[in-house]
Amino acid sequence: YGRNSRMIDVQTKMAGRALELLCLPEGQPCYLLDIGCGSGLSGDYLSDEGHYWVGIDISPAMLDAALDRDTEGDLLLGDMGQGIPFKPGSFDGCISISAIQWLCNANKKSDIPAKRLYCFFSSLYSVLVRGARAVLQLYPENSEQLELITTQATKAGFTGGVVVDFPNSAKAKKFYLCLFSGPSTFLPKALNESNDEEETRESEFTSERIPYRMARRGLVRK
Repeated sequence: YGRNSRMIDVQTKMAGRALELLCLPEGQPCYLLDIGCGSGLSGDYLSDEGHYWVGIDISPAMLDAALDRDTEGDLLLGDMGQGIPFKPGSFDGCISISAIQWLCNANKKSDIPAKRLYCFFSSLYSVLVRGARAVLQLYPENSEQLELITTQATKAGFTGGVVVDFPNSAKAKKFYLCLFSGPSTFLPKALNESNDEEETRESEFTSERIPYRMARRGLVRK
């Protein structure tokens, strides 16, 4: 039980941080998407904060657990790597806790991680209200994996970057991919043990470079 309650605590804290990084308008209930919602722990946090949400998860067992817990969100069984099946502009924001790194695994021969990531991000871009954000907490295995993920997000039209909380702590270090689906805005500050400005790690990426690269590729071909 101890481990379980600790896990619930960690999950809830990360949902709180993801919601904070979404920078939603004060005191306004929003309609949010929770990707890899599991048994609805992060969703419960969203409900407690006055928001409405829909959760998508690939595991029927996890969704059954969410139903048993009488979680308030609507639940959808689905594979995020096959895209998110909602009408364009359905959501005011999206959070995801510890889920999207799974898209980097090929579970069967036909799975191409880059393709699945692109399908996920392009459909996520579509289902968000223009200018909305998605904050995806993830556990990347290495920097290559993180780069694979951010590259596909950029290709799908997102700007933004990675916020790393507590970068110097092996235990507390957390990665949040903060994506903007509209005009690029500033990246939120990372949390840190000290208030030393030098320490905070944020890396930004924008899609501004892309057209130039495409143009150059055209020249090379000619």
